[in-house]
Amino acid sequence: MKSKIVGVGHYVPDNVVTNADLEKMMDTSSDWIIERTGIQERRWVVPGQDTNSGMAIKASHMALERAGLSPSDIDFIVFATLSPEYFFPGPGVTLQHEMGMDTVGALDIRAQCSGFIYGLSVADQYIKSGMYKNILVVGSEVQNIVLDKTTRGRGTAVLFGDGAGAAVLQPSRDGQSGILSTHLHSQGEHRDLLCLKEPGATGERFINQGLEQSMDIYPIMDGPAVFKHAVTRFDEVIRESLEANGMQPSDIDLFVPHQANLRISQMVQRKLRLRDDQVFNNIQRYGNTTAATIPIALSELWEQVRLQPGKIISLAAFGSGFTWASALIRW
Repeated sequence: MKSKIVGVGHYVPDNVVTNADLEKMMDTSSDWIIERTGIQERRWVVPGQDTNSGMAIKASHMALERAGLSPSDIDFIVFATLSPEYFFPGPGVTLQHEMGMDTVGALDIRAQCSGFIYGLSVADQYIKSGMYKNILVVGSEVQNIVLDKTTRGRGTAVLFGDGAGAAVLQPSRDGQSGILSTHLHSQGEHRDLLCLKEPGATGERFINQGLEQSMDIYPIMDGPAVFKHAVTRFDEVIRESLEANGMQPSDIDLFVPHQANLRISQMVQRKLRLRDDQVFNNIQRYGNTTAATIPIALSELWEQVRLQPGKIISLAAFGSGFTWASALIRW
């Protein structure tokens, strides 16, 4: 049995933040941002207008509508995020309640930028086992509120955006189309190269230094190190998925990478020798929305009628942890 994505949806806040807007907040320039990241603008929530689970609910309704299903049809939720509204519980239960679902299980995943593919893999196994038939997989992020929007924090502040994406999975009716395989990895020795330390469960740094003094309340990133590892791991995990299914890079019809950095996507594209029309990037408009980037991209591809039956779709992600993952799909 294979599991198949039967509907995708997305939602991004109305508030557009351009590179020119960031020039007013910090010592940066649009040329500097575009040269290093490819990002021209991103969406940031306006407090009181959008929330993590609120965006996820809107993306989920779109995915369900496209799948021809209602919330009552869902029998399990997998929710990937690094920016929940509560320290606990996770946002999966809020989505379950606000969408009027039955008392279905809600599993929250913390795999950062790899979160959606991790969630896809979990849902795939549940469907293959026969335990569930309709699973909602969500990636949603509200990140701008934890960014240091000064010159000191520009290395991360210019990168991240807010948004949500969702996908509905169910058993493949023809037994041929669907997720061919997923591949998950982590390397915790590099966890401090991209992280947010506070508030943590120990609370020692937070309590001893105080909110105003603690720099640990802002994301930390060693940009060059992350870039180097990402390019290597992207290529490895994509080839791992291809080899597992007896395929070559030339068999890929469409590559949908996690939108971390346009330069990373372009380098991986060159390694795989893919044409521009075989790779989908939207980081220019949304920035890095972490767990939401891939489902947002899939939703836009759905709208463009580019997810055609029989096409081989390659998904890959790399992020904090380090975690990285891939999925190979026959649409």
